[in-house]
Amino acid sequence: MYGLGIFKGLAITLKHFINTYRDEAEWSGKGGRYYNEEALKVRQSLKGKGAITVMYPEEKLEVPERFRFVPFLVMDDPAPGQKAGKDWCTSCGICAKVCPPQCIWIERGKLPNGRPKPEPVNFYIDIDICMNCGYCAEYCPFDAIKMDHDYELASYNRTAAHIHDKERLSKPISYWRSIAPGRAEDEAQVRAEEEAKKKKKKE
Repeated sequence: MYGLGIFKGLAITLKHFINTYRDEAEWSGKGGRYYNEEALKVRQSLKGKGAITVMYPEEKLEVPERFRFVPFLVMDDPAPGQKAGKDWCTSCGICAKVCPPQCIWIERGKLPNGRPKPEPVNFYIDIDICMNCGYCAEYCPFDAIKMDHDYELASYNRTAAHIHDKERLSKPISYWRSIAPGRAEDEAQVRAEEEAKKKKKKE
């Protein structure tokens, strides 16, 4: 029984080994099996033959819309001639309270009269502590935090590159629409419906 199982496993391995070279020969005139976006899509589909190893970083898989990595702050698209738009964040601090590893630090802005200003002056996230759970984005009442798709954040200097500040975290809403078009459209529809309900109540 055990001997037969080993031979069956070796037969499957040999089959994949041979099919890999067959597939490579088929793609030889079409740009090759590796480092080819079209070939990568075929290898990752049900039509794939042989080894499906991805040759990272030359080859990269597309991440799904619901993929989540380090959070970022949403802001309006900047006006012509400006670097940044209006922040959606009001520095309420809910994200920092619900964060399990406590990796978020917020410094709230102040008005000239000393009263709190509903926008952050500084916003920091330590990506080495962040567990990418998405609680901050889920509990944000103003929809001002989204989970990014950028997972290539390794560096040689932890203190300089791994603590993201407000400037690095802030990204326009157009960026969110580009990485998650389906979700962004659904969220915009929900916001439009809520605004319509508020208008009806006022009338």
